Amino acid sequence: MTQGGTPSGPGRIFLEFTRVGRQVKVSAIDEATGVEVSMIGPLNVSQDELGRLAVRKLKRRLEQGGA
Repeated sequence: MTQGGTPSGPGRIFLEFTRVGRQVKVSAIDEATGVEVSMIGPLNVSQDELGRLAVRKLKRRLEQGGA
């Protein structure tokens, strides 16, 4: 299930949350570059918090030069 976009400079960041057993996989995709990162977190952590962590990871990846 895709959760809207989050403003981040010129593009948006799309978040996707997928339940995997007793965990959640969060993917963050930068609209402008197509760069994607993912992470796994526990079900008892809010989607807001997991989304913030995934966005931070994506921004760090973009600062390091993308892929």
